[in-house]
Amino acid sequence: MAKLFINEKNKKGHINAELYGNFSEHLGRCIYEGIYVGENSDIPNTNGMRNDVVAALKEMKLPVLRWPGGCFADEYHWKDGIGPKETRKKMVNTHWGGVTEDNSFGTHEFLELCGQLGCKTYINGNVGSGTVQEMSEWVEYMTFDGVSPMSELRKKNGHEKAWKVDYFGVGNENWGCGGNMTPGYYANLYRRYQTYVRVYDSNKPIFKVCGGPNAGDAYWTEEVLKTCFENVPKESHGLMNGLSMHYYTVPGDWSVKGSATEFDDKEWYKTLSKALYIESLINMHGGIMDKYDPDKKIGLIVDEWGTWFDCEPGTNPGFLYQQNTMRDALVAGLSLNVFNKHCDRVKMANIAQLVNVLQAVILTDGPKMLLTPTYHVFHMYKHHQDAELVDSFIEGVRTIGEEEEYMVPSLQESASIDKDGVITITINNLSTKDSEDMEIAFAELKPSEVTSAILTNEAHAHNTFENPDKVKETEFKDFTVTDKGISFKLPACSVIQFRVK
Repeated sequence: MAKLFINEKNKKGHINAELYGNFSEHLGRCIYEGIYVGENSDIPNTNGMRNDVVAALKEMKLPVLRWPGGCFADEYHWKDGIGPKETRKKMVNTHWGGVTEDNSFGTHEFLELCGQLGCKTYINGNVGSGTVQEMSEWVEYMTFDGVSPMSELRKKNGHEKAWKVDYFGVGNENWGCGGNMTPGYYANLYRRYQTYVRVYDSNKPIFKVCGGPNAGDAYWTEEVLKTCFENVPKESHGLMNGLSMHYYTVPGDWSVKGSATEFDDKEWYKTLSKALYIESLINMHGGIMDKYDPDKKIGLIVDEWGTWFDCEPGTNPGFLYQQNTMRDALVAGLSLNVFNKHCDRVKMANIAQLVNVLQAVILTDGPKMLLTPTYHVFHMYKHHQDAELVDSFIEGVRTIGEEEEYMVPSLQESASIDKDGVITITINNLSTKDSEDMEIAFAELKPSEVTSAILTNEAHAHNTFENPDKVKETEFKDFTVTDKGISFKLPACSVIQFRVK
């Protein structure tokens, strides 16, 4: 029997709600069709935003949304996406499918969407092909409430009051699609560009995100931090509030990534092993950050993460549309537990992407919408948001897998306690075949109220528009509460959540 020990008295750090963020890029059918259908669509909408998608994301408690990219951010010129839609410039989306971007979804539309969702805003600026003036004017347009050319332009376009921009990314993947820069060159550009990301209202600070490494590129992290910390006051923290990191779970290689739905146990464990590697990356880059920022004032921002498989057969390869199985659910559960346990350094994470792209939480087909297994994991984990991480570990974890290089723990968990004293526990069973007898033991708590939800099915199970509820969260009742804790059998291939008081 495996035993999960929880010391609810030992609080380890605050879990930012933003660890459960998402990412929306002008890519494939994420924005258009997935989120935005236009005011004249037959699909029920509010100011062009799909009502069904907005309602589902509110229920999931989406805390923050990143936009407009991704690679698209460094070819996006924001003035093309404001004003009357019939006069907005059209462009070719060179990164994603070579399709025409008509800019009908721009700044006003994104901030309208975040208003409907009640979530924080994370906007990525253009360093790769944009100017300092362009970025500075965008911030002024969105956030300045006084008299200025940009605030007057905003009012002319129908929005009297300034918006709140919570997070602002200065470029994206500038080591690659954002300009193929060296770390030293980008870091000096970052220093320059961020200077003009003005905070016009001290009550509405903007959290500035510096472009960080691709996966394991420690050299990028070291050089960027060294340059950004050079000759600046210590309290300036390298002129940044956060450093981004991107990591995708790819079971194959970048030329043949593997199918989203057709895989054997060997690929299952390889995928989960690669997903767990994100913890090694957090430790590695966090260690470098500790040299410059020992007090952890700078957040590590994992603003692109998730599975990346070959796109579904018959779809545009530039649209990155993929299905979503129980394997994706386990990747989501594992990753979110890791972020929780590293909440002292990881301050935001944004899964890629929101709708119809990569590891999406929602898929749409015309007026139809379905929730993916990944959505249900986010829904089950939402109670961790803004809670306090508490000490936890599992005794009796086995090492499982089919290749020595890609072995994984049989079980993985995290636990938190909210302001009302309710403990949330999330556990993953990584085995495709074996259930686990488990017991949860607390330091002092004697459970009086316990509820539970579970997501479980066979490894390849996924939802389709013909069968949208094949994989869904259900109530779990097969547990026993004792004076010492909770006993239960955890099914194979499952994600479970307990709420304990």
